[in-house]
Amino acid sequence: MSRHRMKIIGAAFAAFLAAVPLGATAMDLAPQSNQGFGVTVRVTPADVAADAKAWVFEVVLDTHSQDLSDDFTRSAALIDANGKPHAPVAWEGAAPGGHHRKGVLRFDALKPIPPVLELRLQRPGEAAPRVFRWVLK
Repeated sequence: MSRHRMKIIGAAFAAFLAAVPLGATAMDLAPQSNQGFGVTVRVTPADVAADAKAWVFEVVLDTHSQDLSDDFTRSAALIDANGKPHAPVAWEGAAPGGHHRKGVLRFDALKPIPPVLELRLQRPGEAAPRVFRWVLK
């Protein structure tokens, strides 16, 4: 490959990297599911970009055996790089109850961005929280 062509490819790649925001977007982070105690919890990061004011996670719960009475404003935590939990600022979605729930959890964006993003959901009657982790850096 010629030097000129390598320079063009290098410049195009540098322009691409400059256009991509630091942090992760929904396309970068795959949904995760956790099954236990008759309940499936699925979490999808919807917006965790570096320039976002709030980080948004879609949460879906499904069961055929119990009532889903979780209060995510009290039982969810986003963990920062120092291990400190941060409570959500809002839950927007289905009210407690029923066998299927869906909504979004909003958190203030963590600064600085941690190398690993960890969301913990403590469900009623379960000894340990459900833990969802994504590598950011």
